[in-house]
Amino acid sequence: MISERGRLTAVLLLLGTGWGLTQPLTKITVTAGYLPFGMIFWQMLIGAVLLGALRWRQLRRAPVNARTLGVWLMIALIGSVIPNMTSFRAAFHLPSGIMSIVLATIPMMAFSVALALGNDRFSLRRLFGLVLGLIGVALIALPDASLPERAMIAFLPLALVAPFCYACEGNIVAKWGTAGLDPFAVLFGASAIGALISLPLAIGTGQFFVLRPPFILADFTLVLSSVIHVLVYSGYVWLIGRAGAVFAVQVSYIVTGSGVLWAMTLLGESYSFWIWSALVFMGLGLMLVQPRLAQGPALRDTPTHG
Repeated sequence: MISERGRLTAVLLLLGTGWGLTQPLTKITVTAGYLPFGMIFWQMLIGAVLLGALRWRQLRRAPVNARTLGVWLMIALIGSVIPNMTSFRAAFHLPSGIMSIVLATIPMMAFSVALALGNDRFSLRRLFGLVLGLIGVALIALPDASLPERAMIAFLPLALVAPFCYACEGNIVAKWGTAGLDPFAVLFGASAIGALISLPLAIGTGQFFVLRPPFILADFTLVLSSVIHVLVYSGYVWLIGRAGAVFAVQVSYIVTGSGVLWAMTLLGESYSFWIWSALVFMGLGLMLVQPRLAQGPALRDTPTHG
């Protein structure tokens, strides 16, 4: 008989593995030539439609006013449009495994932003975790043998924009809340507004495309990553309610590790000693920077999009 903790651990592994899979799926999509604003539109539209279908009865009771519209707009911009715009561009140039490792900096950046906003107190343990995370980034950026091509280093700062946006998003939610909206209503509203924002941007920049036959592999990976995100995020919210935020936030380790393994399996990527060393330092940094006590809303330190 599987214990309750065993079942929750299995759910945690499933969610982290699914989230990690979205990185190589994104790599396949951008490699086909699809550009960020077009991808963002379809991801937001698919997410809004799927979440609306799954939770329509609850979502139709969500209030629509200036405060909720402000929350949706904020989450849409710094939780989706801006980070996805930069990460999709970086994903075209950087290995998928590197993008997964970079995501491990979210809790570390969140600690720094939390201190700036007064959301958290100074902690030597978590500061040391932040330092280890910075060492991990340095191991990717500095050694000559770390990246397949040294020209890729120019896109590493671009890849770090998304974790910073997610860190800001989580802390803004932790400090000012979500105007009474539950996480599903936040994600639905932000996805709908994100689609409305990204559509004219995609059309105006010539990045809009239509998903229509004959479908190519990139069409399937785009749809699959969008569906996985909605399902995994919904599962993550459920897990927080069942097991608590401290247990659920451990998904960060699995997202990073599984993202690297998925990239090796699906894309045939291989990594230098420096990249594996960076992964170790990121893991140690995550271990130290994770909170000891449950904190704030479900969205804190976790991207609502990605």
